[in-house]
Amino acid sequence: MKKKEMKFGNIVRSIILEQGRYEILKKTYTQPKKKGDQVKPARMSVEDLDKIVLADPTTRREGDTIKKAGTYTPWLLKQYLRLEPESEYGTPRFKEEMTELQRLFFEDLYRTTEALQKFDRFKGQLEQEDRDINKHDINSLTDITIDFSLEKTKASKEERKEASKTYEHPGGEVIHKGANWSVIKIEDQGELGKDAACFYGGYGLNTAKGESSWCTSAPGGSMFNHYIKSGPLYVILPNEAKSFRSDDVKTGEKSGLPALRYQFHFPSNQFMDPQDRQIDLINFLNENPELKEVFKPEFMKGLTGSEGTSVSVEYPNDSASKFIALYGFDEFFETLPENLERLDFVKGNRGYGRGEDKPFSVKLPPAIGRFKNLNALHLEGIVDDLPKELGELKDLVFLSLPNNPNLNKLPVEISNLDKLQVINLKNTPNVKIPDEIENKKGLHIFR
Repeated sequence: MKKKEMKFGNIVRSIILEQGRYEILKKTYTQPKKKGDQVKPARMSVEDLDKIVLADPTTRREGDTIKKAGTYTPWLLKQYLRLEPESEYGTPRFKEEMTELQRLFFEDLYRTTEALQKFDRFKGQLEQEDRDINKHDINSLTDITIDFSLEKTKASKEERKEASKTYEHPGGEVIHKGANWSVIKIEDQGELGKDAACFYGGYGLNTAKGESSWCTSAPGGSMFNHYIKSGPLYVILPNEAKSFRSDDVKTGEKSGLPALRYQFHFPSNQFMDPQDRQIDLINFLNENPELKEVFKPEFMKGLTGSEGTSVSVEYPNDSASKFIALYGFDEFFETLPENLERLDFVKGNRGYGRGEDKPFSVKLPPAIGRFKNLNALHLEGIVDDLPKELGELKDLVFLSLPNNPNLNKLPVEISNLDKLQVINLKNTPNVKIPDEIENKKGLHIFR
């Protein structure tokens, strides 16, 4: 048996090392073999071979194309071909058992890949006799690698050096590479994410050295843990080295990244420049339109309640207000969930434009009629016109329209809403109420 195994291993290694071509493996294992008048069936399908080759962490690939089978492919093939049912060969039971063994082999293949990754990385830390992969089966390989962890806590010196050029750093993901800007997303909450935040921020060295003053980038600090728990950090970098101010250095002394950089954290509403000072986000994104689309999903997060059926906006204080300022009210309205049950839209006293009392009004679009489940609608200080499509909201119970001095009429179609019980018109002195609404039974109107 040992002779056969050794011969098999030598053949496969020879195929990989001498030929180095995936096509040879396909020909060897997935095509029938003709010997005289007899034809031996293929040992496996191309699909199964691909699964095995790709389970080797050292296999070289480009997209979905296998370029070269990896170092451990011979060992993986041996494990598959050595599957042996307990029943006698040739019996129906043998075939059933073999099918089940093969199914389990592929089902657990991801675990085998993980064990091979650990073996490849930590082989030098194993006992000398355990460093030969061919002395192991899947179970013994798992046993000798079980105490190792693949989780990285810090980038290597080489990775940091490369990241200063490509912006690709372990723990951070480049989610946008545009004409002028790149955006990195950090959402790893462990040590690797913290290491990435330190790198992108410049290790707390401050702007005098071309880095940032972000509290999340201090190596010994705890603020990274504080922020990352509530949502990802985004780092925005120009694609070319730029100084924060005209007379400053263009690249960071330690990170090698552009001195000009920004960090966004949407849950805390913080959008910071290198000095850790708040920027005017609306102006910044309007001046850099390629970034507007990148962050559009973030502006809509948190709008809906826990069940996704309620939306609340306090204009111009919250993230939804920023969305409206950037993308317009109509687009905001289109993003609202179809099953909406409650909509609150209130004009606040503070926010963007604080210190000024800028007039603001919204023309409620006819598309309001699509929210068939809406039972409460509260529009305070922001509306001067209402569409007739309000009459299509058959589940509407509560309509609140306070502090709308420019609203001068209610659409008569509201009188068709059988479930409507309350209309709040406090501090809305100029509105004219049609008789059909005024005289509707069971409806309470508060002025």
